[in-house]
Amino acid sequence: MPMYAWEGRTKDGTVKKGTLDAPNEAVVTAQLRAQKIMPTKVKKSLGAIEIKIPGFKPRVSTKDLVVFTRQFATMIDAGLPLVQCLDILSSQQENPTFKEVLLKIKEDVEAGNTFADALSKHPKVFDRLYVNLVAAGEVGGILDTILNRLAAYIEKAMNLKKKVKGAMVYPTTVIAVAVLVVAVILIFVIPVFQKLFSGVGKSLPGPTLLVIAMSEFLKKYILFILIAIALLVFAFKRVYRTEKGNLFFDRLFLRLPIFGTLIRKVAVAKFTRTLGTLISSGVPILEGLDVVSRTAGNRVVELAILKTRESISEGRTIAEPLKETKVFPPMVVQMIGVGEATGALDQMLSKIADFYDTEVDEAVGALTSALEPLLMVFLGGTIGGLIIAMYLPVFQMAGAVGGG
Repeated sequence: MPMYAWEGRTKDGTVKKGTLDAPNEAVVTAQLRAQKIMPTKVKKSLGAIEIKIPGFKPRVSTKDLVVFTRQFATMIDAGLPLVQCLDILSSQQENPTFKEVLLKIKEDVEAGNTFADALSKHPKVFDRLYVNLVAAGEVGGILDTILNRLAAYIEKAMNLKKKVKGAMVYPTTVIAVAVLVVAVILIFVIPVFQKLFSGVGKSLPGPTLLVIAMSEFLKKYILFILIAIALLVFAFKRVYRTEKGNLFFDRLFLRLPIFGTLIRKVAVAKFTRTLGTLISSGVPILEGLDVVSRTAGNRVVELAILKTRESISEGRTIAEPLKETKVFPPMVVQMIGVGEATGALDQMLSKIADFYDTEVDEAVGALTSALEPLLMVFLGGTIGGLIIAMYLPVFQMAGAVGGG
């Protein structure tokens, strides 16, 4: 089937471009109008040259998922049949992995499966949260509303993740640069000074001898050090995958100064946002808590949610067992209790999530402010100390000449 490059305008005048696989221009035009896009240019494309690496497939990104969900919601709201929506979206999907997934989903729906069942066959792309919400939307006949909520949820979750990653970029970069600079100085610069001082015939100051010893040690054992670091990283990953190791390190992360507070706030924001979205979409609270526990991102938080779920199944409220876990802040527990009492739990969870999104912003800012001076002192002190240690003999010789 030939590929057509198209250009068109939406109702608000926004210019959009893309490509579609279709038998002729008329089909392309019809598909664009179904998406409420007025085509201004449609022409046959020569096609792109695809370079395929055996065993490698591009990953379906969060952005791909958000765009798909938004477009799908718009088409469903416009009254297009489910299969036609999938056909249009798969034909204009540029990511080959996602395109393949959408075509398989379309085949399953045509074979009589529900949309949620078809999505559940691709857990790497559509997680349990996505599938459960779609299932609730299909049963309630509000699939377009659910998809819009999903898109909003995924976007906010993506922004939250970006904030945390952004907070880690600066200190990681500074530490990496510091380690690299120190290694270069010790391996390549210090030996030059060592040769220079070897012919002086005088005893060297203690700091200079220490730096020279460090340089010789690093040159001699650099390969073993790199192997040891690689083994430590590998061992950490293996231990972290075990039940006890995962629980130990996640508990340790929550107790870390500064970082622990940030991790807890991110966990609360994620928990309340996810559970609020599920409850407002009609997912039963027990099923919702089960889904939320699997997306917690921290084993301690996950166990606290599962313990809460078990207590609720025995007839208790959600606030009481949450308080007993001592994982969630008292204010969060109290607000959830008020939400339960007033019958507006989903709205209250959404308000808590918005509040903690702001808290995460502030925590990230505080983390950056606290780390900046510490990292500068570390960087300046380490490199400055090395330089001073190597120039101490020069100062001594200059003093001896001046005194003579």
